[in-house]
Amino acid sequence: MTDFLHYLVLVGVALVATLIATPIVRDLSVRASIVDRPGGRKVHLKAVPRLGGIGIFIGFAAALAVQVAGGFAGWWPAVISRLDLPLMGTLAGCVLIFTVGLIDDFKGLSPGMKFGGQLIAAAIPIAAGLHIQHVPLGLLTYPVTALWIVGFANVFNLIDGLDGLAAGVAAIAAASFLLIAVDMNTIVAGVLAASLIGACVGFLRYNFNPASIIMGDSGALLIGFVLGCTSLLGVMKSAAALTLVAPLIVIGVPVFDTGSAIIRRWRSGRPIHEADNGHIHHRLLHLGFSQRQTVLTIYAWSAALAIGGYLMGHVGISVRVVIFLALAGLSGVIAWRLRLFEKARVHGDDEE
Repeated sequence: MTDFLHYLVLVGVALVATLIATPIVRDLSVRASIVDRPGGRKVHLKAVPRLGGIGIFIGFAAALAVQVAGGFAGWWPAVISRLDLPLMGTLAGCVLIFTVGLIDDFKGLSPGMKFGGQLIAAAIPIAAGLHIQHVPLGLLTYPVTALWIVGFANVFNLIDGLDGLAAGVAAIAAASFLLIAVDMNTIVAGVLAASLIGACVGFLRYNFNPASIIMGDSGALLIGFVLGCTSLLGVMKSAAALTLVAPLIVIGVPVFDTGSAIIRRWRSGRPIHEADNGHIHHRLLHLGFSQRQTVLTIYAWSAALAIGGYLMGHVGISVRVVIFLALAGLSGVIAWRLRLFEKARVHGDDEE
């Protein structure tokens, strides 16, 4: 079976499983009154079930189960049926970070407990041998790798503020990672990326505006964690100069959003973890964009960065620099237009 058909099957399995599981989870969430209520920074006008991460997890796991079965049957390489410690560690970490997010969705965790759980989840694949390669970091390799994985998880958690936003951006990033994995013949990364694409696209059926369910921390942390580990398993196998740059460009919008939030809160003398109304999606809504227009605009920006990140691995150094400068210029103009780094006001961040 060709790589294309192999990955297409995994996308389809994850998509169908998520489509089936999510409405069941939605109904259970409503019955248990585990809902996200309107108010504060939230833009939805009614209570919305917040356990959608379970649907994403089920779809993702279903695709991996089919991968295992297909490997045993000889349909494709049995990448999960053999002892692959970094991959096993990644999957164990996925379960733990999903659990951390789920506990937070059910009853809430303090920022310290949540971050501690994320670090433990990241430590599992690192202990199994997963780490940043081809960049000489010495003893810093392991803490930097942990921050890399946790950072990926948190930037998607922070951008998850509008219907369909985090799931769509994650699907776009995973598609770029899948293309890179195919080019570099890193099947493990391709399996994870394809499984995540299907789960995210299937979830969008219920999560795109107007959403009938949101993914919660369990979903946002999971998709970010998977993308972070996928970049280490497959994307970071190129020249050192491109190793750290390409994955960050691919997820450039959530990285940019998180970076601007940190700077904005620091300038205001507020805790970095404190929520505010100055994120990219808040700014676009303030300019008069509808929720759908805002999400589609961010999709377009994300797609441009994902395409650019992918192309940078296929061109010479001069063209690579041109692409990078073009993408940086685009992002800089958007940041200036939206005033993303503007110091927060005293009575509420960036409320005008």
